[in-house]
Amino acid sequence: MSHARAAGRTAVRLGAAALAAVLLAACGGSPEGAAGGADGKVTVTVDLFGSFGYEEAGLYAEYEKLNPGVTIKQTDTEDEADYWKSLQTRLAGGGGLADVQAIEVGRIASAAQQQADRFEDLRAYGAESLKSGFPEAKWAAATGKDGRIIGLGTDVGPEAMCYRTDLLAQAGLPTDREELAQRWSTWEGYLELGRQYQAKAPAKSAWIDSVGSLYSVMIGQQKERYYDASGTLIWDTNPALKAAWDASVSAAQNGLSAKLDQWSPQWNQAFAAGSFATLPCPAWMLGYIKGQAGEAGKGKWDVAKLPAGAGNWGGSYLAVPRAAKHKKEAYALIAWLTAPAQQAKLFRKQGNFPSTTGAIAQIADATDPYFSGAPIGRIFGEAAKAAPVQVLGVHDQNIAQQITNALGEVERKGTAPEQAWGNAKKGVQNTVG
Repeated sequence: MSHARAAGRTAVRLGAAALAAVLLAACGGSPEGAAGGADGKVTVTVDLFGSFGYEEAGLYAEYEKLNPGVTIKQTDTEDEADYWKSLQTRLAGGGGLADVQAIEVGRIASAAQQQADRFEDLRAYGAESLKSGFPEAKWAAATGKDGRIIGLGTDVGPEAMCYRTDLLAQAGLPTDREELAQRWSTWEGYLELGRQYQAKAPAKSAWIDSVGSLYSVMIGQQKERYYDASGTLIWDTNPALKAAWDASVSAAQNGLSAKLDQWSPQWNQAFAAGSFATLPCPAWMLGYIKGQAGEAGKGKWDVAKLPAGAGNWGGSYLAVPRAAKHKKEAYALIAWLTAPAQQAKLFRKQGNFPSTTGAIAQIADATDPYFSGAPIGRIFGEAAKAAPVQVLGVHDQNIAQQITNALGEVERKGTAPEQAWGNAKKGVQNTVG
């Protein structure tokens, strides 16, 4: 899931395409963990956002078993924007920080370029030895201008479309993943199917959860979104962004949206209630769907190829703040969690797509019984190969938030699209300065 004020800063290039350039297994040795404290025991604190899946996949328990005396304590914030705001406050004050802090890919340029001195340089703990196991772009995004390494990559977000087979069947639409991929090979095809769905949809069910998620997945298919490769802001003149905006506005005006704020309690409840039939889903969303829809949702969901090609939405990093209490132990933990064996296990259990080349090779044949036996290894693997190498800028996440807020005004308040766009521009100006 989801994360420099001057536009002239050089943006970092990152994308899932680089991940699969070489599907050669990397050794990616896993450190045997942490030395204990004075009494031989230590608690490593981990602060995350969204759903990383480590606890659910049993990785914490496995690590604690491998490292007697180590206890892992996790806290998490569901909404990444709330998490980031809190993290900024704590970084500025130097207190209240966990030993391990997550950083979303939309924030990594800001952290690496503007806040590198507030995180441990992981080279001091031997991180350079792990470099060959990660694609160059994933590694470079967390590297400061002085070579400082501030984080290790967890996952990436190759995209597909998750959908409810039972709801589509009730509306008289096909449910076969290959047929659907053909029918919605373009975004216009996807919206047309949505209009057909709405004509015969089950009561209290919409085609998509929100137009914000439609915008996010469409813009995730672009190489340049908010900045160009020189670091210049281009968001308000980018034709690809305008196309994503227009499609999202069209979906709102056609009544295709359930009008739900992603990550809100209402959105969470909607998974079990069947409030929407389709959901653009980066790989990490699979685990979230399982958690919210529960056992009753097993076999009702499936996964198909995304309309209009591949894209990337999300992916994160694990970092160790300078103010961490257990820095050595924290590094040992994040090196283990991001090693190929653990990344592969996490994908098979939770859907988080690996960022290490060795793990990608291990999960090519993965299927998921919860999602009707969908070949998730193939679907997301092909998406990872084809996704563009994205240009990341220091305010990516903030700009995206302003645009999705504006789209929310269109779908929930009926605000005129031109007025909402103007509100987005003002919001971005206030954010970027």
